[in-house]
Amino acid sequence: MIALPGEYNFTSDIKRGTKSKQVGLVQEWLSLNGTGTGIDNAFGSGTEAAVKAFQQKKKLPTTGIVDQVTFETLTAPIRTALKPIAAGQKTMGQLVAAYAEQHLKQHPREVGGQNSGPWVRLYTKGKQGAAYPWCAAFVSVVLAQAADTLGTKPPVAYTLGCDQLANSAKKIGRFVAGKDIAAGKASNDILKPCAIFLVRKKPGDWTHTGFATAFDSEHFETIEGNTNDSGDREGYEVCKRMRSYDKKDFVVIG
Repeated sequence: MIALPGEYNFTSDIKRGTKSKQVGLVQEWLSLNGTGTGIDNAFGSGTEAAVKAFQQKKKLPTTGIVDQVTFETLTAPIRTALKPIAAGQKTMGQLVAAYAEQHLKQHPREVGGQNSGPWVRLYTKGKQGAAYPWCAAFVSVVLAQAADTLGTKPPVAYTLGCDQLANSAKKIGRFVAGKDIAAGKASNDILKPCAIFLVRKKPGDWTHTGFATAFDSEHFETIEGNTNDSGDREGYEVCKRMRSYDKKDFVVIG
């Protein structure tokens, strides 16, 4: 099971007058839950009012104090995204697709600035900020969840970088050039039921990645992080999109 980061270790009530990084985490999750306030690590009147509004919405005692029940309710989406899925007879590819969908349903997105917030830190192992685009990190965490369920190693190693992801796949024979699929030299059947796609800027340079989860002859469906409804490589959320095979390469998962 993929563990929650240490910042989710609840030790005592968080209330007006408290100043800590965990207050900042509460403020981030208040914003993610639609009851936003400033993110400054200081629990003031605005944060208290936002907590009360959240508690009222969730039909919790309206105290303005973040006790353990309120904290776990606030952070429920990330806990749900990390919940194990029963392996049953599922293959690695099927589990990867299922975990990616599980994350998508919780709407992971940035808060507090570019490449920032609790979802980003989950995927990047605590890093955040402009220097940490997180599409490859999202892929890596979902792969790790599927591998953990099957009691095996991920098909490719954890990475924050698209180039590293592609080069690692090449070394172990899991890389498929998109041009080979377009030319009919390789069938997209080898990518099913789920594969990793890479957006190629130029030979040897990839700028974005995510999961390809359904395929037809001209397009494929994706679940991808650090994107948006326009498909930008520096977006702010996990989205489901449709993409063409043009300028794409792939990593076989199965």
